[in-house]
Amino acid sequence: MSDSQLPASPTSNRKARKSESEPAARRGRPVGDHNAKRAELLNAALRVIAQEGYAGASMRKVAQQAGCTTGAVTYYFANKEEMITAVAQSLFDEIDTLLEINQERIDIKGLVGQWLDSMGGDEPNGWLAWLQLLAHARHEPAFASVIKQRYARFRQVFTAVLEKGQSQGLIRTDIAADLLADQVSAISDGWMMLMPIEPERFSAERGQALLDALITMIAPPKPAPARKVSATKASAK
Repeated sequence: MSDSQLPASPTSNRKARKSESEPAARRGRPVGDHNAKRAELLNAALRVIAQEGYAGASMRKVAQQAGCTTGAVTYYFANKEEMITAVAQSLFDEIDTLLEINQERIDIKGLVGQWLDSMGGDEPNGWLAWLQLLAHARHEPAFASVIKQRYARFRQVFTAVLEKGQSQGLIRTDIAADLLADQVSAISDGWMMLMPIEPERFSAERGQALLDALITMIAPPKPAPARKVSATKASAK
């Protein structure tokens, strides 16, 4: 009797029935929590962009950084553009979260401080990656559109926070809230741009002094002290 004519063993029969009843696994599909794995890949992409630049941020390098296969990355992101756009969205999500926290209690100093900590600090990958994204947005229309939309939303919410501070007497009212929002954002962006390059200029003590100066700039002007009348002039009247 040839091998092809031998009866199938019970083990082989069970394997055959199992393969027929179970669908084939999707190629590259990672195992585990979907959202957690996606967040892990976004963090890996953020680090690669910060270290290698926009041009060097390939999906293969992101897979190496995350310790997974390239197929796992392509399961979540169809291409590099989609992956990079998702990174930008996640950075804006962090800023939006800070704004939401500070909408009830108007604490601009705390907000800017948290903003700087989240994007800079000892691990400046977020801001280094952001600089790369901004530099290449002008050459990527689809990507630039995402940044424009998210920045517009950010300015709208931040302006509302400042308007609320103005109504409570915490923020100066002689300058429109939308202009203050742009001004505070520009100052903060400038600090974060230089922090990775000149860390010695942004020690904890000096950073606090910079925040204090910023709050003084947007606080309501203090009333001029009353002029004292000398005793001689008072007696002459």
